[in-house]
Amino acid sequence: MDRKVCVVGLGYVGLPLAVAFGKVMPVCGFDIKNKRIDELKRGIDTTREISGEDLAKSRTTFSSDPAIISTCDFIIVAVPTPVDHANLPDLSPLINASITVGRHMRRGAIVVYESTVHPGCTENDCVPVLTRESGLRYEIDFHVGYSPERINPGDKEHVVEKIKKIVSGCDAPTLEIIAETYGRVIRAGIHRAPSIKVAEAAKIIENTQRDINIALMNELKMIFDLAGIDWHDVIAAAATKWNFIKFTPGLVGGHCIGVDPYYLAHEAQRLGHHPEIILAGRRINDNMAKYEADRFVKHLTNRGLSLKGLKIIILGATFKPDIPDTRNSKVEQFIGELRSYGCELAVCEPHAPGDLFGCVNVALADIAGYGFVVKAVDHAVFAGTHSDYELFC
Repeated sequence: MDRKVCVVGLGYVGLPLAVAFGKVMPVCGFDIKNKRIDELKRGIDTTREISGEDLAKSRTTFSSDPAIISTCDFIIVAVPTPVDHANLPDLSPLINASITVGRHMRRGAIVVYESTVHPGCTENDCVPVLTRESGLRYEIDFHVGYSPERINPGDKEHVVEKIKKIVSGCDAPTLEIIAETYGRVIRAGIHRAPSIKVAEAAKIIENTQRDINIALMNELKMIFDLAGIDWHDVIAAAATKWNFIKFTPGLVGGHCIGVDPYYLAHEAQRLGHHPEIILAGRRINDNMAKYEADRFVKHLTNRGLSLKGLKIIILGATFKPDIPDTRNSKVEQFIGELRSYGCELAVCEPHAPGDLFGCVNVALADIAGYGFVVKAVDHAVFAGTHSDYELFC
């Protein structure tokens, strides 16, 4: 039996998924932001993940009215799972989405969560909310599953249809319905996880593994800096061996790699285990912006330049190259460190409009008026642009 799909949350994860489903069936897309819905209806995706042409082709009905959820029986929740100022998991977007879904889902619905969470969250935190708000009985009147998102923002090669999909369900029949429904749009194949917890754990270790590997390279870079060795040269030499994994140092920001390990660490501590490697990796990566700011200040001092009043332009402010997303960008931390020295700071960020991090956003054509140019993010648009100093580029 064909299911009617509703995607709840139309950001970097939800919108590509809704549009992919909309290529093969009518789909509903719900988001609480009226501005976002208005833009999508006009064929505009400010995340630049989906073109206007693809939006027009997709049979997706966009709405900020939660009543649209009740017209569907296969509901996919794809909302952010951030951390708070103390790096503790903030489940409020997920819980609020579950409240909305619970109040509007109908009997027989399947709710699939895609947000990255710690193992056990779907069944322990989300299901009770769905039960309470709907008045329906879990595994009798409604069922749930978990299918982790694997979107890589800005990546036009690894799009939704081309990424193998992990699926899981609260029971065997639900698992098969979820696998069949996703299978209608996923060409790369479906992996059936034996439980919801396994699927949750698989997702969170994907990003935790990357975080730890980048932390290792960041620590190695610190060592190479002290030794006066160029890390680019070291990695180029080491990468000639067949089993060397070519990770590189860098600022770890964004809403995935720099966030998800805290969810796993928090759950580990709740279970009575202190996650030493995970938290050590986080400490290193969270400290890299300050480390690089200190190196930059030393570089200027060694050149005999006075920092006070020096006009510095920072090229790039997003959390990774060639995307407009500035969430949790470590460039903000780098700028904050420099600001304490009395520099006159501006940014040049062609992908994100408006002033950023308390700095004027200068057009690329106008950067010549600044005395010192720092490339912080390696956007393609900066290729060939002169820079006096580069961070990891």
